[in-house]
Amino acid sequence: MSQLQLRSPLSGYALLALALTCAALLFGSAIGQLYTIWNEQPEYSYGILIPGLSAFLVWRDRARLRGLPFTGSWYGLVLVALGLALRMVGALATMPAIVHYALLLVLYGMILSLTGPALFRRMLMPLLLLIFMVPLPPILSGQLSLQLQMISSEIGVAVIRAAGVSVYLEGNVIDLGAYQLEVAEACSGLRYLFPLMTLSVLIAYTFGGPLWKRAIVFLSSIPLTVLMNSVRIGIIGITVDRWGTRMAEGVLHEFEGWVGFMVSALLVVLLAVWLNRRGRPKAASVPAGAPPPANRSIPTSGPALSLQAVPRSFVAAAIVVVAGVALEYTLPERPEIAPARPLFSEFPSQIGPWSGAPETMEQVYLDALRLDDYLLMNYTAAEHPLVNFYVAYYKSQRDSGLSVHSPRLCLPAGGWKVESFEPYTVRSASGGAWPVNRVIIEHGGNRELVYYWFRERDRRLTNEYVVRWYIFWDGLTRNRTDGALVRLVAPIQKGVEVSQVDSQLTRFATSAEGPLNRFVPD
Repeated sequence: MSQLQLRSPLSGYALLALALTCAALLFGSAIGQLYTIWNEQPEYSYGILIPGLSAFLVWRDRARLRGLPFTGSWYGLVLVALGLALRMVGALATMPAIVHYALLLVLYGMILSLTGPALFRRMLMPLLLLIFMVPLPPILSGQLSLQLQMISSEIGVAVIRAAGVSVYLEGNVIDLGAYQLEVAEACSGLRYLFPLMTLSVLIAYTFGGPLWKRAIVFLSSIPLTVLMNSVRIGIIGITVDRWGTRMAEGVLHEFEGWVGFMVSALLVVLLAVWLNRRGRPKAASVPAGAPPPANRSIPTSGPALSLQAVPRSFVAAAIVVVAGVALEYTLPERPEIAPARPLFSEFPSQIGPWSGAPETMEQVYLDALRLDDYLLMNYTAAEHPLVNFYVAYYKSQRDSGLSVHSPRLCLPAGGWKVESFEPYTVRSASGGAWPVNRVIIEHGGNRELVYYWFRERDRRLTNEYVVRWYIFWDGLTRNRTDGALVRLVAPIQKGVEVSQVDSQLTRFATSAEGPLNRFVPD
């Protein structure tokens, strides 16, 4: 039998309540994290509405769902098991993004194991809507934000120039002469892109039509957001040129953003209406998910839900969830290991022929980087160029917001143009070698040579995604996620060959490696 007969429907409801309670216990911290993100990050503030919207769409389709049997599905048990395994991995490695997606897998699995394929397919779109309540992993959202900043800056400057205003763009800084405007991360358009994408899904679902039309409606939200955000930046630049920086501050700044969002949403609605009227008679146009007309094939009422006969697949899924709670509370806690190390304040000011002068970083950058310790020192020598030596150390990188910030993202945002970016190997006279990223940058006629790499425990890495993998793997297997970014910068003077600066920067890197080992332990 595919169903288990219970003595009373109350037993079925009790089983359902037990499964939901255990799932809430397992994912309570993840749900709390999501709630915090929804309240503190404007680009995800809409997320708090998504569960209610999903439930409303299911309730609105109740006439189509009534009468369909709860057949259950063993594939739901597979999803629950996979979600719990993923949740354990994310918890051990303390990577919230993994746990958030595991929450969705377990939720989908429990619903599928209870309802079965027919009912699940009917509820698929409202359930998929829940994906939009989960934020992107920071490593993806950070790079997306940077790309949107650069694109919005370029199009915004084009709008300003079209209005006859003289303007110069350096990275994401718009120079109007008397004023300079920075297209910050908050102005990248992310806080409008994600809500508009969610709204586009709802519009596409409501208006219906073929899949390709729905896809167009959904995908249109991306260029519309970029375009409207760029126009908004352009308008801000024009008004600032006319009436000063007060036009880019306060309530007016926020109001301009919401106007852009509302215009974008209106354009998506108009596009959906236009597509819905193309290629089909008006009489045949029935919004997807709308209550069906009364007829003999689709009942408008049906039997109330009764859980006296519970699918065995759901019983198994509930047992797995209960077992997950038992395992959660019996496993010992694993406090992360933070190796002992001296502070960078003790780092030697003399390295070979180079003498160093320490510098301090402004608080605004410290607040953004959220590092635990850092070294920022300018080293000079008689026959060598000045070397700016920067090391950012994190004793824990398990929280995705507490990890090294790659120069690959920071340099373009600062207005530097990348002339070349290539892998390079630093080799010492003693035979030691490690990979670095070798970058030549230019800004305002000044050129610099940059070496940077990541020290992750006993590894020297150059790829940000590989860094994230080893943070996950070492957090899981070694209970350590400490690490650092090492960056060297030397100016390329006019008339000096780049190969000569390479040789000198390599010499400094190999000389500094020994002292650095004490402060960034393997």
